[in-house]
Amino acid sequence: MTRPFAYSPVRTVAPAVTPVTLAEAKAHLRVDHTDDDSLIGVLIEAATGHLDGWSGVLGRALVTQTWSQAFDAFADPLRLPMLAKTVASVTYVNQAGATITVSSADYVLAADALGSFVECAYGVTWSSPRDQTRAVTVTFTAGEAAASVPSAIKAGILLMVGDLYANREGVVTGTITAINPTVSALIAPYRRVGV
Repeated sequence: MTRPFAYSPVRTVAPAVTPVTLAEAKAHLRVDHTDDDSLIGVLIEAATGHLDGWSGVLGRALVTQTWSQAFDAFADPLRLPMLAKTVASVTYVNQAGATITVSSADYVLAADALGSFVECAYGVTWSSPRDQTRAVTVTFTAGEAAASVPSAIKAGILLMVGDLYANREGVVTGTITAINPTVSALIAPYRRVGV
């Protein structure tokens, strides 16, 4: 029985680095001392987090990271929430309650206009998992090497870091605060949009 539940993906391994380094951010900010290194690091993480991952504005992974997506049953295809680079594993809970790993020869990772998906290899059918929630799990990697993140996204992160560094308070009396339109223009082509 297929349940009508949709589960949010879970990041199981965070990126080892951010798309923008501390040195790049300091050069952008024209900061040549170490007093604010911790603050600038936090601002880089905040700006990156705003864009990165399933819940980020871009709806995609920026730097290589691992995610897990649960399903109640097998479907053909199993749609993934983000563009995936590789599938680490497909597992399911069998009728006896044991977790079984599907052979990597039995499925393929593919993509279309809607994004990435996992489907059975030619001539293979999915096994029958136990009738329970989250019976099937796909673990996958998404994102690029930090050096491969598009320059426009890096520039957008740097602009956000600059805005956050210059405006450290939530509201400044007597001014109007707005999101930098240049950031929106830079990242717009990289937003994941459904068809």
